[in-house]
Amino acid sequence: MRTRLSRRRFLQSTGAAAGLLIINRPSLGASPNEKLNIACVGVGGRGGADFAAVNHENVVAICDIDDNNLNKAGNAAPKAQKFNDYRVMLDKVHKEIDAIVVGTPDHVHAIVAAAAMDLGKHAYVEKPLAHNVFECRVLANLAKKNKLATQMGTQIHAGDNYRRVVELIQAGAIGNVTEAHVWVGKSWANGRHPDKSRTTDAPAHIHWDLWHGGARFCAYAPGVYHPGNWRKFWDYGTGTLGDMACHFADVAFWALDLHWPTTVESDSPDALHPDGTPARLRVQYEFPARGKMPAVNLTWYDGGRRPELLEKGQLIVNGRPSRMNGGGVLFVGDKGMLLCDYNNRYLLPENEFKEYKAPEPTIPKSIGHHNEWIKACKDGSPTTCNFDYSGALSEAVLLGNVAFRVGKKIEWDGAKLKAKNAPEADKYIREEYRKGWALAGVEGVA
Repeated sequence: MRTRLSRRRFLQSTGAAAGLLIINRPSLGASPNEKLNIACVGVGGRGGADFAAVNHENVVAICDIDDNNLNKAGNAAPKAQKFNDYRVMLDKVHKEIDAIVVGTPDHVHAIVAAAAMDLGKHAYVEKPLAHNVFECRVLANLAKKNKLATQMGTQIHAGDNYRRVVELIQAGAIGNVTEAHVWVGKSWANGRHPDKSRTTDAPAHIHWDLWHGGARFCAYAPGVYHPGNWRKFWDYGTGTLGDMACHFADVAFWALDLHWPTTVESDSPDALHPDGTPARLRVQYEFPARGKMPAVNLTWYDGGRRPELLEKGQLIVNGRPSRMNGGGVLFVGDKGMLLCDYNNRYLLPENEFKEYKAPEPTIPKSIGHHNEWIKACKDGSPTTCNFDYSGALSEAVLLGNVAFRVGKKIEWDGAKLKAKNAPEADKYIREEYRKGWALAGVEGVA
């Protein structure tokens, strides 16, 4: 039986659950028809979509710093208790919930999820898994330690096209893959903290101090941070890389069985700014050999930057140069290439693969990204983006920002969470929280 944590002690720190007796429940041991008791933190924007995707279960608590979001979600889940502060929510309803869904801005992902996971709650967390590399590792370790069902919100992972791409690569359709290129056209960039002349009191429906969580406090400025532009700021977001690489690079990680890179190097025509993320970034990763798979170089591009073969019109699909300007992935093997995006895949050169017969599907059709996780919470079945997999993916993604911010190619020791040649990277790998906020589950993490 769980003992009850005092409200005062819980509110002193998000890591205050350390003294609680926890019974690990890897599954509910219930029939699939028994509903899961869920708390949702962040119920606007992407978090609102996550809330809607799980609301067929039993949502018993909802939490958001924006009362407008909270009231809208409350209309859809009228029996759910409402909260602005997730710490108060967990203190009051932790005995009533089995699982948590976190759909907040990046800088709050880990402290919310870790607090719940430390209490033995299953977790679904939006991408990227956390705001920094250390937080990713903490969440992965908590999931393993407490035997929890976890899923990161990379919804495209549940699509059939990615599954067929993985099968093609792993069946050796294009031979040994030594290069992968991943790009998106969008850009979250150039966040700049406004001067005092542009700041004002937050509207009454926004609890502005709570919005910051453990991050640096900045005065409210209309349209600058909330509801969406926080992605442009180092303090709260992770730029285009953090927003999109967990989607597009996911298929490369999956197909090539990637884990920790050995080196990471970033460059941009945009100068580093202390406030905001760059408009155009390129990140080059080196990954070691994995079993029979050779070492591979993976390159990320955003803000209109793309691989040379695409820029020069040398990827011919249906007789024309491909125009995957919005985003795509290119695998380069010693027997050909594979070009894909969310919905399409092409073996190139096309004339050399006219007679190629794709392998029979081996990866089953998904029951839905959220539903995989719900099923796992109930019966212990696996999820496709659990925190062991998605934690390593998110770590690699976030290391691209670290390399850009330190301005050098970093040599990465994944086991020790260290940039071996760049001690100045430590402050980006593990960030400090403002007073009164902390991360649960840090014990034993390198």
